[in-house]
Amino acid sequence: MRILHTGDWHLGRTLEGRSRLAEQEHFLDEVVELAKDQKADLILMAGDVYDSVNPPAAAEQLFYDAAARLTEGGRPMVVIAGNHDQPERVASITPLVLTRGITLIGTPIANAVTVSAARTGETAKIAALPYPSEARLNELLSVDGDEDQLRRAYSERVGKLMRMMAREFSQQTVNLAMSHIYVLGGVESDSERPIQVGGAYTVDPSALSVGAAYTALGHLHRSQAVKGEGIIRYSGSPLAYSFSEAGQAKSVTMVDVSPGGVPVIEELFLSSGRSLVRWKAKGGLEEVYQWLDEGRDPDAFIDLEVSLTEAMGLADIQRLRKSRDGIVHIRPVYPEMEALELENERSRLPLPDLFRKFYQRQTGGAEPEDHLVDLFLELVEEEEPDGSEVKA
Repeated sequence: MRILHTGDWHLGRTLEGRSRLAEQEHFLDEVVELAKDQKADLILMAGDVYDSVNPPAAAEQLFYDAAARLTEGGRPMVVIAGNHDQPERVASITPLVLTRGITLIGTPIANAVTVSAARTGETAKIAALPYPSEARLNELLSVDGDEDQLRRAYSERVGKLMRMMAREFSQQTVNLAMSHIYVLGGVESDSERPIQVGGAYTVDPSALSVGAAYTALGHLHRSQAVKGEGIIRYSGSPLAYSFSEAGQAKSVTMVDVSPGGVPVIEELFLSSGRSLVRWKAKGGLEEVYQWLDEGRDPDAFIDLEVSLTEAMGLADIQRLRKSRDGIVHIRPVYPEMEALELENERSRLPLPDLFRKFYQRQTGGAEPEDHLVDLFLELVEEEEPDGSEVKA
């Protein structure tokens, strides 16, 4: 069975007032073609269909049209609500689409979803849990406990629901899990707002140890795997929705798995959507205009930081805006500000965090393994045997 895992579409989302609907339409066209070309037998959409609980009608139309095209030929599709979705809205059209093979789940359910692949004749059992907010879990977590106690209680509740659905797993079925949660170990982006990605509302990977060969997750916008039983993976968002995602390659995940088999994973990279880039013009406005004349990043949305020695006038700002409609932010930086920002950053960050920040900048956002951080600290200790302060 071949499974296309996607999520975090955020249909209707804007970027500082700029519509992304055309880009979202192009992505949906692309994923429909991928499903056909890759001979997908099942579509898993892991939540955040929309960007708000009251999406614009154009966003709803995009979803309905995409769901209809993705299920042509009898291909089943299972969709869960994310934290940005209104669960009843997502599930409201179930009577119209269920006979087409589209399963929409807004709130937690007790039984696994059962679907069949027409091409292979295989059956999949899916423990599908939509975003489990405290209200949706229908359980008040004690406000008296500390963060660790709250996290354990939340994880236990999620694990209980997953185990309940996983009772239907068997050796003859393709056993899958899907949810819209933050699992400890995942790397978040600014665009997961407005959610609580840390603290009590996190899930320990052990809560997902229910016997699923593959667990399809939504919530985090960076495509990534999480350590745990079986294969646990975030597909990531199809478009970059904040400048914290600048430079990220966007994709969907294709999973090839048989009953009792080990899944084979392939990341299918997407070409649709405007990129988000950060420009840091140390050479001032002259350097910015040079980049514009050269046609640098012609179709991108731009977060511009420009170093200046004199105040930027309104005429300069207007000229930049007219030069490129993709310029979203313009931040002038003056020498005093740069020095103060650097001093403040260094003074408040412990040395391990400084190294992590440096590593992320050098690798485009990757997190260093713990052993690399330990090695760096050992090297620093060797360089500073007298215990004097180390300047990062």
